[in-house]
Amino acid sequence: MAHDLIPADVRSRLKDLRLTARRAIGAQGIGVHHSRSRGAGLEFAQYRAYEPGDELRQIDWKLYARSDRFFVREAERESPLTVWIVLDATASMAQRDGARGTRFDAARSLAACIAELALRQGDRFGLLVLHGDGVRLVAPGNGVRQRDQLLLALHGLRADGAFPAQERLGPVFERIGAGDLVLMLSDWFDDAMPALAERLAAARREVLAIQLLTADERDFPFTGGHRFRDPETGEELLGDAAALRADYLRRFADAQSVLDARLDAAGIRHARHYTDQPLDLPLRRLFGARDAAEYA
Repeated sequence: MAHDLIPADVRSRLKDLRLTARRAIGAQGIGVHHSRSRGAGLEFAQYRAYEPGDELRQIDWKLYARSDRFFVREAERESPLTVWIVLDATASMAQRDGARGTRFDAARSLAACIAELALRQGDRFGLLVLHGDGVRLVAPGNGVRQRDQLLLALHGLRADGAFPAQERLGPVFERIGAGDLVLMLSDWFDDAMPALAERLAAARREVLAIQLLTADERDFPFTGGHRFRDPETGEELLGDAAALRADYLRRFADAQSVLDARLDAAGIRHARHYTDQPLDLPLRRLFGARDAAEYA
């Protein structure tokens, strides 16, 4: 199932990627993040007296030989993270880019990549899908079964309807906890999406944004007469593509600048993905891979 959403070349490049958080306050476990907990990790922290239930391999036998008492080596270990994927499944995400598929196809594949990375790191991960009927939830968990459950949910999704009303967004705020890492995948055209990201960031959730756009939206390669239709409102614009091109490109660039400034002001790291680019490129940009420029 996973290979349907993650191309083989992308899967091979995921091996050198790590999801990292600026502030991680996870529960006890082994991960690759910055908060510390005590346990059976690799970095020695202290000794403590043996207690029933401790593993025998943790006993320091050399210290026992000197003291005739059992002591356990306790180590510091990194705490795992809870990673939330917030996926825009509204009608505008169904915008097609020729043979390359739709924005939503790319968003689902990116969500699968994020789940795969979280699985490899031992992190918890969950899914929140925003669509016309409200919010669909895959509760966070870890392990292969959790990954397969999330992939099954992704396979069954389609982009449809408008952005959910404010009163239906309760599960987003109820489930995402302090210290969780939130990756939001959207075209970011509806003002409600950046407003949601700002509210999460203001509540001290670490939010990262990926904007998904088609290559046609970037380049506007159309010629002749065209009918342009908003998939969510149904509004249409008839016009000559060549005459519209310069004004469209200017407005498109302006809209991106406004969104970037808004996310920057909220302290939200962000990346942009076009459907003709390598799928993992926005993840490399967000998580500091040194070779991101190679795939740009």
